Amino acid sequence: MRQIQMVDTHTQYQKIKTEVDQAVIGVLESSAFINGKPVQTFASNLSAYLGVKHTIPCGNGTDALQIAMMALGLQPGDEVITPSFTYIATTEVIALLRLTPVFVEVDPETFCIDPAAIEKAITPRTRAIVPVHLYGQAAPMEEIMAIAAKNNLYVIEDNAQALGADYTFSDGVKKKTGTIGHIGCTSFYPSKNLGAYGDGGAIFTNDDELARQLKMIANHGQSRRYYHDVVGCNSRLDTIQAVVLDIKLSHLDEYASARRAAADFYDQAFRGNDKIRVPARAPWSHHVFHQYTLVLEGIDRDALSQYLAEKGIPSMIYYPVPGHRQKMFEQSGIPAKEMPVTDWLTSRVISLPIHTELDQEQLEYITRTILGFVNNNK
Repeated sequence: MRQIQMVDTHTQYQKIKTEVDQAVIGVLESSAFINGKPVQTFASNLSAYLGVKHTIPCGNGTDALQIAMMALGLQPGDEVITPSFTYIATTEVIALLRLTPVFVEVDPETFCIDPAAIEKAITPRTRAIVPVHLYGQAAPMEEIMAIAAKNNLYVIEDNAQALGADYTFSDGVKKKTGTIGHIGCTSFYPSKNLGAYGDGGAIFTNDDELARQLKMIANHGQSRRYYHDVVGCNSRLDTIQAVVLDIKLSHLDEYASARRAAADFYDQAFRGNDKIRVPARAPWSHHVFHQYTLVLEGIDRDALSQYLAEKGIPSMIYYPVPGHRQKMFEQSGIPAKEMPVTDWLTSRVISLPIHTELDQEQLEYITRTILGFVNNNK
């Protein structure tokens, strides 16, 4: 049996090696390392795939979120509602821009932001909502957009973990996650469903004026070279990453299918065990399983994780310390809240290997090993 990885980017590369190698050599020979033509080719192809008008490549997913908030003109002290149960980048940029993060609960089944919690958190200072499509599952965007419209708020989708996922509205219309809010943001970190061979990110919008602002801010605030209209930053996707991503974009749906097949296998193996809760699949969401995350009941999670490691099976806890309990926010004068759902999840979740290269033998070994531990520790 091949060694089990949380994410097997090497084996994935081997399958597209010839195409990738030729494309990278082409960039080296052209020497157009920054803003080469392939960057815009990739942006155009990604826009077409997502069905969005504008794609603005940038340096990474964290930059994407920061540039989005800058383009919306958010000012110090403005409140931004976001889940605490997410990676720190989502809320880090809020604090970096001297905005005020307002942490709210997630749905304990889907792990995504709870619309009822959003409504309760809105104040006269609220300016934006940042829903996170966590673990590859779409947040309930129809409800979120209705709340935003009612309260004149912006919506910035953190789509770093769900690129390629479909959201189905109540009338049957489908849209890709990241294209529903005013702005969508994603990351191309190597472990993502569409991962580069280094850092990278992108921003999406259907609004022409917002697109103009986003492009300027990502490029030192320039409307044209050496003319700086607004305060910006330096955030760009390099050409080598663009050619790699463009090749992998053509496989993205295939990659999602492979992840879903692995998730189906896990579901079948664990379903019915009262100590293990498999991930919920919301009816509006075509889950693309950036992570496969179990909720454990009555099981020592640390002991299970150590046991799996001893058996050659990696696992991860996403996320052991939620945003509302991070020291960085305490130091910013933002008091920790009581968030029982989030705290309950952070004490019980564990993520298993999930990627495009898992095979039957590996999946059988992983599930057999977990069930053996659980059944022997009741």
